[in-house]
Amino acid sequence: MTTPVPAPVPAPSVLFVCVHNAGRSQMAAAFLAHLGGDGVTARSAGSAPAGTVHPAVVEAMRESDIDLSAETPKILTTEAVQASDVVITMGCGDACPVFPGKRYLDWKLADPAGRGIEAIRPIRDEIERRVRDLLAELGVEARA
Repeated sequence: MTTPVPAPVPAPSVLFVCVHNAGRSQMAAAFLAHLGGDGVTARSAGSAPAGTVHPAVVEAMRESDIDLSAETPKILTTEAVQASDVVITMGCGDACPVFPGKRYLDWKLADPAGRGIEAIRPIRDEIERRVRDLLAELGVEARA
């Protein structure tokens, strides 16, 4: 008789939400995907998405060896929230639908909109720190 092989545990899924999905949530999802690899699923969305990711955010992330130049802001959908284990809001107020059984966190972070790279770097670094902490909470080892 063979021992049954346990089914693989699905990777935790995290959705980052901000108003325009052009700065904070894009950086957070990119850090989560970059640092968590296959151990986590990262999504981002906005309640009122902008047309493009802020150019200074793209530049700041490039300094961290993460390329956001091909990313586009996405609209927040009920399906994205339902498909996520953790929903992290960043200044989107009540725009995010709430579902029982989901874990919600609100990260108070400055909005990088209209700011230069000098002002965005500290926001980027704080997001990376929080993402690393989140990965540890989720039991996902961060890649170097």
